[in-house]
Amino acid sequence: MFRSARFMMSGGLMATAITMAVLSAHAGDVMSAALVSQLDPGYRLGAEDILLVSVWKDEQLTREVVVRPDGMFSFPLVGDIQAEDRTVEDIRGDLVKRLTKYIPNPSVSVAVTKVISYKVYVVGRVNKPGEYLIGHYTDVLQALSLAGGLTPFAAENDIKVMRRVRGEQYAIPFRYGDLRKGRDLEQNIILQRGDVVMVP
Repeated sequence: MFRSARFMMSGGLMATAITMAVLSAHAGDVMSAALVSQLDPGYRLGAEDILLVSVWKDEQLTREVVVRPDGMFSFPLVGDIQAEDRTVEDIRGDLVKRLTKYIPNPSVSVAVTKVISYKVYVVGRVNKPGEYLIGHYTDVLQALSLAGGLTPFAAENDIKVMRRVRGEQYAIPFRYGDLRKGRDLEQNIILQRGDVVMVP
């Protein structure tokens, strides 16, 4: 299920370093488009993310749009556009195709102005439980650090990451005590949008 510790240590080293810089500078704040592109040029959008859509030489078709909870946003002439789990380039291509019916050779640009959707939740026996806006590459240890670490009474080897995949709920075990001793490093997985870290 998990890749080797060596892969995570080497392949994810740069991403982890960037993520920690982002977290320290922007904890509790929304991330800018520039930071998103540093983390992952193929960032896939989620609900509440904000986009700037502009059509060259048409100010009425230049506006900020918000991805709704249903994963869509509305745009003049074309109606609703599916945005969730798509890249900005996917959306730009979709807009060009639809606007061509009304505007000859439309020049469209799409940019992420605010990332608000990439959140995880840390609950239970941590010092600061709650919702955390994270970078695209944040692992379990980093999330626990954001939550102020474990309390003295936490069951450090019974932590679970709850993840929903296509409507099904999964529990991924995380043994903090083993990781602290340098064992089973591969369990320190990268979190996904909406994951809940439960500390009993």
